[in-house]
Amino acid sequence: MLFESQIKSLLQRLPYWRRKKQKNTLRRQLEMKRRTMPKEEAESLSVAVVSHLKSVPEFCEGQKIMLYYPIRNEVDVIPLLEAYQDSKVLLLPVVLHGHKMELRQYKGAESLKKGSYGIPEPIGERYSGRIDTIIVPGVGFDRQLHRIGRGGGYYDRFLKKHPEAKKVAVAYDFQIVDHVPVSFFDQKVDAIITPTTIIR
Repeated sequence: MLFESQIKSLLQRLPYWRRKKQKNTLRRQLEMKRRTMPKEEAESLSVAVVSHLKSVPEFCEGQKIMLYYPIRNEVDVIPLLEAYQDSKVLLLPVVLHGHKMELRQYKGAESLKKGSYGIPEPIGERYSGRIDTIIVPGVGFDRQLHRIGRGGGYYDRFLKKHPEAKKVAVAYDFQIVDHVPVSFFDQKVDAIITPTTIIR
């Protein structure tokens, strides 16, 4: 009887493990393609994404905006930090233990130091106010606005805690796929901006 219940429990979990395997395979493929892009191509495409991003209401109307510091050829949003530092409250994530993040305000490049994963993070006090817009990085997306992240679950946990914020993802066109395997804890975004299109 115990053996039968264990088999039943295992069978119930198979879809989850199947999705996880599919997601990991897709993540590896897209990560490799992004990491091996020529630097000049990544820079050029990032300029196009940022140009589109600056025109959407979520960014134009938002005053308290969470950005991210790009690594390994992610879409480069650093120009936004430099251009809007004096006109908007710009926030960057700081990685904590337990797969959690907190926010701190960006106050110039001189206020950054390398964090746990070697990613520059602001020093200073934790920001706990309202967030209008979250600019979301990712490894892959689909047209139903599902997202695959780096695999740690940091953004999924954070996005769930901030339902008031608009979630706008930025990506290269090749990062948009037909279908992203979805788990129950994955968080969707409100829009995806690529060099050539805006998906809502």
